[in-house]
Amino acid sequence: MIHRTVLAGLTGLLLLSSVAAMADSANDEKAKKMANNAGCFTCHTLQHVDKKDGSKPVGPAWEDVALQYKDKPGAAEFLTRIVLEGSNPYASHWKNKAAGIAMPPNAVAISESDARQLVFWILSH
Repeated sequence: MIHRTVLAGLTGLLLLSSVAAMADSANDEKAKKMANNAGCFTCHTLQHVDKKDGSKPVGPAWEDVALQYKDKPGAAEFLTRIVLEGSNPYASHWKNKAAGIAMPPNAVAISESDARQLVFWILSH
């Protein structure tokens, strides 16, 4: 027979994990909506997709961005600057992985705080 304290603890853990899952889902939806409103999905996808015709995506998939910058110091600030100010076409580290030469500046499409939130969300996946 399970003791009431243990049962209450297990019930509490299950409740907390379901609340956390709902919060993650809400954060995912909020980030996707923010990205859609800023036009990010014009060039980027969430997950890496190999196209059947061999063509490259315009911009890297965010899954690839997260892998490239995972645990790199200063990555969030660097990527936030890239989102807002654009990237240097001569220093592209996505060469042969994306068709786009450079990322254009997006400060007119997204605020700095929203860009920072989106970058943190991307890096968390």
